[in-house]
Amino acid sequence: MIEVQGVTFSYPGTTVPALENISLIIKPGEFLAITGPNGSGKSTLARLLNGLLRPGEGRVLVDGLDTGDEASLVDIRRRVGMVFQDPDNQLVAATVEDDVAFGLENLGLPPAEIRQRVAAALEVVELANLRTRPPHRLSGGQKQRLALAGVLAMEPRYLVLDEATAMLDPVAREEILQKVLELRREKGLAVILITHLMEEAALAERVLVLKAGQILLAGPPAEVMQQEEKLAAAGLKVPVTVALGKGLRQAGLKLPANLVTVEEMARALWKLASRK
Repeated sequence: MIEVQGVTFSYPGTTVPALENISLIIKPGEFLAITGPNGSGKSTLARLLNGLLRPGEGRVLVDGLDTGDEASLVDIRRRVGMVFQDPDNQLVAATVEDDVAFGLENLGLPPAEIRQRVAAALEVVELANLRTRPPHRLSGGQKQRLALAGVLAMEPRYLVLDEATAMLDPVAREEILQKVLELRREKGLAVILITHLMEEAALAERVLVLKAGQILLAGPPAEVMQQEEKLAAAGLKVPVTVALGKGLRQAGLKLPANLVTVEEMARALWKLASRK
């Protein structure tokens, strides 16, 4: 469990906190989306979860380990893996397989275990056939999958995706998200998705909306996405599916008010059509 306890954080030289009095619990295996406009503090919160940043006030505990304790940081960062927006910032080696092995070598793992973990991680992200290719010769989607493989090889309990799909085209974005959700089902990973795309946030079990460093809304997507006025005040638009559902209900179709994903809308329309 990750516990964020009354956390306030300010960057050096600023007078306004990037985050103020944030409290949050992330349970093992949970899928949480954190969203908000630019400058809302969502990426700052992501970096606090594994000790890349330390709270000015309050505490962040990862399975009971305090990110403020220097001696616990290696263990914390093994438990909380992060994939960032620009994969080039995480790719450091000359070949795909060497890049995945880099973090494992720093842990001092036996060579046989490193080879096993590298092979397994590359198989999961479907890059095994490119293991000897230089990372700079990969596509954007392949680079992001490689960054994900490097994190997965560390066998984290919590996976933080900090705008990890923002630079990808829609097809590559869908590919990465589906792979992450598949891994969550298979391995029981907790997924913390930092995104400004409300369509992505709607896929989560729980959504946290930040505005100016504070929690504006929190709850299941079906509840949060109905708060259209509050979301608009934060500069956010509801997913197209939610707006479509509202329009169809106003036109007289008897659709549930809690439809947030394309799949939910498709099932509801099919059910409505099959009654006729």
